[in-house]
Amino acid sequence: MKETSQFKSGFVTLIGRPNVGKSTLLNHIVGQKITIISDKAQTTRNKIQGIYTTDTEQIVFIDTPGIHKPKHRLGKFMVDSAIGTIGGVDVVLFLINVTEKIGPGDRFIMDKLQSIQTPVFLVLNQIDQISPDELPDIIASYTSEGNFAEVIPISALQGNNVSELLNHVVSYLPEGPQFYPDEQVSDHPEYFIVSELIREKVLHLTREEIPHSVAVVTEQIDRDTDGKVQVNAMIIVERKSQKGIIIGKGGKMIKDIGIRARKDIERLLGDDIHLELWVKVQKDWREKPARLNEYGYRRDDY
Repeated sequence: MKETSQFKSGFVTLIGRPNVGKSTLLNHIVGQKITIISDKAQTTRNKIQGIYTTDTEQIVFIDTPGIHKPKHRLGKFMVDSAIGTIGGVDVVLFLINVTEKIGPGDRFIMDKLQSIQTPVFLVLNQIDQISPDELPDIIASYTSEGNFAEVIPISALQGNNVSELLNHVVSYLPEGPQFYPDEQVSDHPEYFIVSELIREKVLHLTREEIPHSVAVVTEQIDRDTDGKVQVNAMIIVERKSQKGIIIGKGGKMIKDIGIRARKDIERLLGDDIHLELWVKVQKDWREKPARLNEYGYRRDDY
């Protein structure tokens, strides 16, 4: 642990609509994949903490689910989880996608942000996708409706201006202790991240209603004496027809999911793994509080 003298530390929430690049930004900052990415809306379901540590500061970033109009208990859990982070942190990063016009979802978030004393940064992502001449008007469309401590354009994917964003964040942090060891980049256990890496591959390989109906529970991570790691995980769906799609003809789909997931899990665990996947039907699990708790979506008021 580092000395607390002149060492800065604090908590920073990433908030925004679905698919604005919060997870991409967090993975870039911490230097490895700790939160999954896809082009499907509502990919992130839980609050995920990413830890950035240097010799002079430690920033704990909280990646939140995209704010959307919930259609089931799981959706309400996700939105409540995101909104619930904004009051108890040192800085809020409100991410927007500059390729999309300001909309009702952005205004809903800005309305929530007006009620807090926490400094709010407007972070304009995907600046590599537009002409620099377009940026002033985009900024004006947001600053005319909300008050922001800082306005910072970035490209989370390319890394453009991310170091400048970090410098501004640090300037708002108080002096404080180091909360986590130098090498730790996430507060979530291996079981959670392994489940998320498997779910990411389901999102990438399936379409229509499947991605939103899937949960993954890692049931076993056992290390053998020969260095091989056995990983067993259950993919949960809501319908029997969805189970058939996940398994695929002759088991091809679940095999492809396993092959892709195994590569990421091996990078995470640092060992060769043997991955076994099963599929289970749990009807309407997204509407059942007991199932939400069982599958890792825990909140008292969903």
